[in-house]
Amino acid sequence: MHQHAMNLGTLQPRLYQATLTMSELAGSAAVESGLAPQFVELLRIRVSQLNGCGFCLRMHTNDALAKGERIERIAVLPAWRETAYFDDLERDALALAERVTNVSGSPQAEQLEPVVALTPAQAAAVAWVAIVINAFNRIAITSHYRVAPAT
Repeated sequence: MHQHAMNLGTLQPRLYQATLTMSELAGSAAVESGLAPQFVELLRIRVSQLNGCGFCLRMHTNDALAKGERIERIAVLPAWRETAYFDDLERDALALAERVTNVSGSPQAEQLEPVVALTPAQAAAVAWVAIVINAFNRIAITSHYRVAPAT
Protein backbone atom coordinates (compact mmCIF):
# COMPACT_ATOMS: atom_id res chain seq x y z
CA MET A 1 0.00 0.00 0.00
CA HIS A 2 1.24 3.48 -0.75
CA GLN A 3 2.24 5.44 2.32
CA HIS A 4 0.06 8.43 1.47
CA ALA A 5 -2.86 6.57 -0.10
CA MET A 6 -6.19 8.26 0.35
CA ASN A 7 -9.57 7.02 -0.69
CA LEU A 8 -11.20 10.08 -2.22
CA GLY A 9 -14.65 8.48 -2.20
CA THR A 10 -14.48 7.76 1.51
CA LEU A 11 -12.99 11.12 2.41
CA GLN A 12 -15.43 13.14 0.26
CA PRO A 13 -18.50 10.93 -0.25
CA ARG A 14 -20.77 13.71 -1.58
CA LEU A 15 -18.30 14.52 -4.35
CA TYR A 16 -17.93 10.83 -5.18
CA GLN A 17 -21.72 10.44 -5.30
CA ALA A 18 -21.97 13.45 -7.60
CA THR A 19 -19.47 11.78 -9.93
CA LEU A 20 -21.49 8.54 -9.85
CA THR A 21 -24.62 10.52 -10.72
CA MET A 22 -22.83 12.24 -13.61
CA SER A 23 -21.68 8.84 -14.89
CA GLU A 24 -25.22 7.46 -14.79
CA LEU A 25 -26.58 10.54 -16.57
CA ALA A 26 -23.84 10.43 -19.24
CA GLY A 27 -24.44 6.73 -19.86
CA SER A 28 -28.20 7.27 -20.10
CA ALA A 29 -27.74 10.19 -22.49
CA ALA A 30 -25.49 8.05 -24.69
CA VAL A 31 -28.01 5.19 -24.83
CA GLU A 32 -30.94 7.57 -25.35
CA SER A 33 -29.04 9.14 -28.27
CA GLY A 34 -28.82 5.74 -29.95
CA LEU A 35 -25.49 4.29 -28.79
CA ALA A 36 -25.54 0.65 -27.67
CA PRO A 37 -25.02 0.13 -23.91
CA GLN A 38 -22.15 -2.28 -24.54
CA PHE A 39 -20.45 0.29 -26.79
CA VAL A 40 -20.69 2.90 -24.04
CA GLU A 41 -18.63 0.48 -21.95
CA LEU A 42 -16.09 0.26 -24.79
CA LEU A 43 -15.74 4.04 -24.67
CA ARG A 44 -15.05 3.81 -20.95
CA ILE A 45 -12.53 1.03 -21.55
CA ARG A 46 -10.71 2.99 -24.25
CA VAL A 47 -10.37 6.09 -22.09
CA SER A 48 -9.21 3.94 -19.17
CA GLN A 49 -6.60 2.34 -21.43
CA LEU A 50 -5.26 5.76 -22.36
CA ASN A 51 -5.10 6.75 -18.68
CA GLY A 52 -3.68 3.43 -17.47
CA CYS A 53 -6.43 2.84 -14.90
CA GLY A 54 -6.41 -0.85 -14.04
CA PHE A 55 -9.40 -0.64 -11.72
CA CYS A 56 -11.68 0.94 -14.33
CA LEU A 57 -10.37 -1.36 -17.07
CA ARG A 58 -11.32 -4.43 -15.08
CA MET A 59 -14.72 -3.06 -14.06
CA HIS A 60 -15.81 -1.82 -17.49
CA THR A 61 -14.50 -4.91 -19.29
CA ASN A 62 -16.70 -7.01 -17.02
CA ASP A 63 -19.61 -4.59 -17.57
CA ALA A 64 -19.14 -4.71 -21.35
CA LEU A 65 -19.09 -8.51 -21.37
CA ALA A 66 -22.19 -8.64 -19.15
CA LYS A 67 -23.98 -6.34 -21.62
CA GLY A 68 -23.11 -8.64 -24.53
CA GLU A 69 -19.97 -7.05 -25.98
CA ARG A 70 -17.75 -9.43 -27.94
CA ILE A 71 -14.32 -10.27 -26.56
CA GLU A 72 -12.78 -9.68 -30.01
CA ARG A 73 -13.82 -6.03 -29.97
CA ILE A 74 -12.45 -5.55 -26.48
CA ALA A 75 -9.19 -7.25 -27.49
CA VAL A 76 -8.59 -5.00 -30.52
CA LEU A 77 -9.78 -1.78 -28.89
CA PRO A 78 -6.27 -0.28 -28.45
CA ALA A 79 -5.79 -0.68 -32.22
CA TRP A 80 -9.34 0.16 -33.29
CA ARG A 81 -8.16 2.30 -36.22
CA GLU A 82 -6.44 -0.75 -37.72
CA THR A 83 -9.50 -3.01 -37.61
CA ALA A 84 -12.85 -3.51 -39.30
CA TYR A 85 -14.63 -4.22 -36.01
CA PHE A 86 -16.14 -0.75 -35.65
CA ASP A 87 -18.60 1.09 -37.87
CA ASP A 88 -18.32 4.77 -38.81
CA LEU A 89 -20.42 5.95 -35.88
CA GLU A 90 -18.32 3.95 -33.41
CA ARG A 91 -15.08 5.12 -35.02
CA ASP A 92 -16.15 8.75 -34.68
CA ALA A 93 -17.17 8.15 -31.08
CA LEU A 94 -13.83 6.51 -30.24
CA ALA A 95 -11.91 9.34 -31.92
CA LEU A 96 -13.94 11.92 -30.00
CA ALA A 97 -13.41 10.11 -26.67
CA GLU A 98 -9.67 10.07 -27.37
CA ARG A 99 -9.69 13.76 -28.29
CA VAL A 100 -11.47 14.60 -25.01
CA THR A 101 -8.97 12.48 -23.07
CA ASN A 102 -5.78 13.67 -24.77
CA VAL A 103 -6.15 17.40 -24.20
CA SER A 104 -2.41 18.14 -24.03
CA GLY A 105 0.28 17.71 -26.64
CA SER A 106 -0.05 17.75 -30.40
CA PRO A 107 -3.11 15.89 -31.67
CA GLN A 108 -2.77 13.06 -34.15
CA ALA A 109 -4.00 13.67 -37.68
CA GLU A 110 -6.95 11.33 -37.10
CA GLN A 111 -8.02 13.39 -34.12
CA LEU A 112 -8.39 16.47 -36.30
CA GLU A 113 -10.99 14.86 -38.56
CA PRO A 114 -14.50 16.21 -38.02
CA VAL A 115 -17.11 14.06 -36.33
CA VAL A 116 -19.56 13.29 -39.14
CA ALA A 117 -21.32 10.04 -38.25
CA LEU A 118 -22.50 11.21 -34.83
CA THR A 119 -25.51 13.42 -34.28
CA PRO A 120 -24.92 16.47 -32.08
CA ALA A 121 -26.70 14.68 -29.19
CA GLN A 122 -24.50 11.61 -29.65
CA ALA A 123 -21.33 13.69 -29.82
CA ALA A 124 -22.28 15.53 -26.63
CA ALA A 125 -23.10 12.26 -24.86
CA VAL A 126 -19.80 10.69 -25.95
CA ALA A 127 -17.92 13.74 -24.70
CA TRP A 128 -19.69 13.51 -21.33
CA VAL A 129 -18.99 9.77 -21.05
CA ALA A 130 -15.30 10.49 -21.72
CA ILE A 131 -15.20 13.42 -19.28
CA VAL A 132 -16.73 11.39 -16.46
CA ILE A 133 -14.61 8.25 -16.97
CA ASN A 134 -11.54 10.50 -17.05
CA ALA A 135 -12.64 11.77 -13.63
CA PHE A 136 -13.16 8.23 -12.34
CA ASN A 137 -9.76 7.16 -13.68
CA ARG A 138 -8.16 9.94 -11.70
CA ILE A 139 -10.16 9.06 -8.57
CA ALA A 140 -9.17 5.38 -8.78
CA ILE A 141 -5.51 6.08 -9.53
CA THR A 142 -5.18 8.76 -6.84
CA SER A 143 -6.95 6.52 -4.31
CA HIS A 144 -4.79 3.51 -5.26
CA TYR A 145 -7.79 1.24 -5.69
CA ARG A 146 -6.84 -2.40 -5.33
CA VAL A 147 -6.57 -4.24 -8.63
CA ALA A 148 -5.82 -7.90 -8.07
CA PRO A 149 -7.34 -11.24 -9.01
CA ALA A 150 -10.24 -12.32 -6.83
CA THR A 151 -9.19 -14.76 -4.14
